[in-house]
Amino acid sequence: MSIATKRGDKGETGLAGGIRVSKSSTRVEAYGTVDELNTVLGFARSICTNEEIAEWTQHIQKTLFRLGSALATPPESRKGAPTFTQEDVDYLTDHVHKIEAIEGILADWSLPGAHTESAAYEIARTVCRRAERCAVRLKESGEEVRDEVLAYLNRLSDLLWLFGRLIEHNAGINARLRDDSKAGPKWSRAW
Repeated sequence: MSIATKRGDKGETGLAGGIRVSKSSTRVEAYGTVDELNTVLGFARSICTNEEIAEWTQHIQKTLFRLGSALATPPESRKGAPTFTQEDVDYLTDHVHKIEAIEGILADWSLPGAHTESAAYEIARTVCRRAERCAVRLKESGEEVRDEVLAYLNRLSDLLWLFGRLIEHNAGINARLRDDSKAGPKWSRAW
């Protein structure tokens, strides 16, 4: 048995349940971007020296396999989609609140690249935002996408941004975009 089945040589792939679609389909783009996110998170975790963040990242990676599978399973599939619930979203929200409570974490916009580990989480954050956009496009195309999947990706990008800030904070690095003399909002939840 080989993973090189040659079934995809003409630009089609199989979804969960055996349904064949074009590799350019919105559904494949959505779960493929989640797969890319999982890989980028694996790199971030591999260089992360903060054991707690690395442990949280591994938990998130395992959850992303379920999320990707939920996106890869169309409603007409004979295989049911995996369960994805509000509890998955709440796990992330709890960690967001825990990190936000640390004094100085939300001081300003950050300039990516001040620290290698935080930069890896910034890359993951931007891939996460792209995965979220892909999932939204899938839903807007009329396909079924659970609200919890969209909420999870939205919350995850917030958490990944905070991972970067926490890593910089713990390393004593100031990656603030502006100094105190600049007016305007110090940070934005838009990240």
